[in-house]
Amino acid sequence: MQEIKGSVMSSSTNRFIPEASRSIPDLLSNAVGQLAKLVGNEFELARAELSEKANQAARATAMIGAGAVLLIPALVLLLFAIAAGLMKAGLSEPMAYLLTAIGAAVISGALIAIGINRLKGDALKPSVTLDQVQRDKLAVKEMVR
Repeated sequence: MQEIKGSVMSSSTNRFIPEASRSIPDLLSNAVGQLAKLVGNEFELARAELSEKANQAARATAMIGAGAVLLIPALVLLLFAIAAGLMKAGLSEPMAYLLTAIGAAVISGALIAIGINRLKGDALKPSVTLDQVQRDKLAVKEMVR
């Protein structure tokens, strides 16, 4: 259907008719067409947002991996330095290494927890699309009235 200044071109008769005298099938056809366009737009929005969220998850995973790779050599040297300091303070060699390893495990656990929190479902949920779908649902209800 094509609109021109208060008139609509009927697809079945190819002539312009005033909007006030449009038939119920024409109105229903127009509403169904608008609903189909709305659903198509929602799919496009969802696709774009999910792509963005997938990229966000990939970047978070890459950051976790890069941090882990760069941290390993530095951590080994730091752990040796801490163990050497504990030994110099009077602890036995095994106890110094054990305490150093426990400290490293706590720190690595915290880093892993931060990375996992960035990958949780709520952070990756397509909230913009879900909000838009709710608004469109209300708009369709208003159109039906």
